[in-house]
Amino acid sequence: MTVETRIPYPAQVAGLTVLALALCGVSAAVGYVPFDLGAALFDLLAGRPTLPALVLAELRLPRALLGLLVGFSLGLTGAAMQGWLRNPLAEPGLVGVSSSAALGAVIVFYGGLSAGASLALPLGGMAGAAAAAVLLNLMAARGAGTTVLVIGGIAINSLAGAATALALNLAPNPYAALEIVFWLMGSLADRGTGQLWLVLPPMLAGWALCLSGARALDALTLGEDAARSLGFDLVALRVRLIAGAALAVGSAVSVTGAVGFVGLVAPHLMRPLAGARPGRLLLLAGLAGASLTLAADIAVRLLPTRPELKLGVVTALIGAPFLIVLIARLRREEA
Repeated sequence: MTVETRIPYPAQVAGLTVLALALCGVSAAVGYVPFDLGAALFDLLAGRPTLPALVLAELRLPRALLGLLVGFSLGLTGAAMQGWLRNPLAEPGLVGVSSSAALGAVIVFYGGLSAGASLALPLGGMAGAAAAAVLLNLMAARGAGTTVLVIGGIAINSLAGAATALALNLAPNPYAALEIVFWLMGSLADRGTGQLWLVLPPMLAGWALCLSGARALDALTLGEDAARSLGFDLVALRVRLIAGAALAVGSAVSVTGAVGFVGLVAPHLMRPLAGARPGRLLLLAGLAGASLTLAADIAVRLLPTRPELKLGVVTALIGAPFLIVLIARLRREEA
């Protein structure tokens, strides 16, 4: 009997939801200074502007909620990309959305706009992701095949990476370059309610677009011809998934920087639960991605390093060995 049949799907979703919310609570309670979460929450609900209540409302809670949202976006879109491309090594950055969002934020950094407006940075990142999505959706609208879109995504990824490197090379002073590099490493530190409310609407829209393709992704496991014969429009599916990835991942990257490997690892961890149904995997991978991101962010604050390690560094240290093990397993299966 498989894990999928032993545990009903609603129970799987409920269990992962409880885990993600519990880690969100732990994240809100963890920090460099001892913190009474219960007292701070009571003061906040009572409307008393005490220091613990302000710290909870302006720092701890936005950081925890952003970790939840960003991780869910990465896990969900990673599962969507793997289901669409039918490639276990696919992840959100494959279509160039992540690197384009990073480039948009770097342009804002380079132009000095981030110093004048706190929301200029995430807006620049979202604009970069939108530009990548428009290019890929133009390809999809012309009926391009999956291979052409993947090659287009790789080209956009390479171009955005080169432009980012050029901006670093031409940075007017070393401090500006260092600030860009630190941001690119990915972090949830010092994010506030402004960034949270800015990225929430596009993330919700991106989630809805990705989840709307669940049945079509299940049909794709039978092949493109079979999916078309069942009445699914594969061009429309590509448009929805690319737009969903741009909205969700672009918003995430625009506020946190690059947080790698979550979109790759989370779907693989949940695949034994979902079985051969990529549509069912979407929600499970999103919740797993939220849990992984929150756990990694809790770890960076518990490690005895000052300043704290960047979130993207920790996820890469965990994800890179996982990728090596995954490649080795795939080679054994093909042998």
